[in-house]
Amino acid sequence: MSHKVIYAIPARFRQLENLHILFWLIKDACWALNLRTPGIIMIFPTMIAAIVITWQTRKTISELMHNLAILFWITANCTWMIGEFYGLDEGRFGFRNLALIPFSIGLSILLSFYVLYYTRRSFREKVLLQTEKVVNSKMKGNAEPGTS
Repeated sequence: MSHKVIYAIPARFRQLENLHILFWLIKDACWALNLRTPGIIMIFPTMIAAIVITWQTRKTISELMHNLAILFWITANCTWMIGEFYGLDEGRFGFRNLALIPFSIGLSILLSFYVLYYTRRSFREKVLLQTEKVVNSKMKGNAEPGTS
């Protein structure tokens, strides 16, 4: 197992990740400018891109965990934004407090991943081997490791 593997992201994945950042920034700019309709509209491409990115990285544990955390972060972010747009963000059951649920789920995913990664050598080795396998498969031009 080599710890010096260069982790390459396929160009089509990277393009979607960059587009996702653009969608997210537009959504948040609409939120900051209190542009309700464009902000609500931008939830859809932002979430769809996050879901697709998460699906594309499902074969690499470390990428999957981070992208799941991002997906929950965006869900929380959108919940909070909708609450502010429609005056539903205050109070015990306001959308701002409800946004803490997906924020907490995303944080829990990453916390669990890092606790396992740094405390269990077998888990760390599995993650590294799996990542190396996926990277090597991508470098050889295979669409998905283990498929024909």
